[in-house]
Amino acid sequence: MIIKIIATGRLKEKFLKDGIEEFLKRLRPYANLEIIELTPVEIKDEHLISKALDEEAEKILSHIKPHSCVITLEINGKMLSSEEFAGKINTLTNEGTAEIVFVIGSSYGLSPVVSQRADFKMSLSKMTFLHQFARLLLIEQIYRAFKIIKGETYHK
Repeated sequence: MIIKIIATGRLKEKFLKDGIEEFLKRLRPYANLEIIELTPVEIKDEHLISKALDEEAEKILSHIKPHSCVITLEINGKMLSSEEFAGKINTLTNEGTAEIVFVIGSSYGLSPVVSQRADFKMSLSKMTFLHQFARLLLIEQIYRAFKIIKGETYHK
């Protein structure tokens, strides 16, 4: 299984980088995970948000293959328990999905074009998180999902 996370914005905080590196190391026996960081479009005028999101959409979509299963992280996406998320990944694996692409947009969200490309729209919580935190939470949940699927003891 190949998993990609396409994220708008760069990680700056060392503790987040360290946390992500730890979970990437733990994930290696289960899946190949690649993180693609995209530079967000600078927005100098609030009236240009839509245009900026469309520019970001072009960058995001250029990294997605036609056969990839795309899961976007969105405020109005479906919230899943860890067990449900593991079930989703397990079903995709059993259906022969070769690549899952998770997309984390900028602080302004995602272009409707990217949202429409999604095979599934997911929300991590009703709470708002920094996008960098969302990346760490997502990677931890992907790791947890594989531990649940394998029946291993990480998940309690």
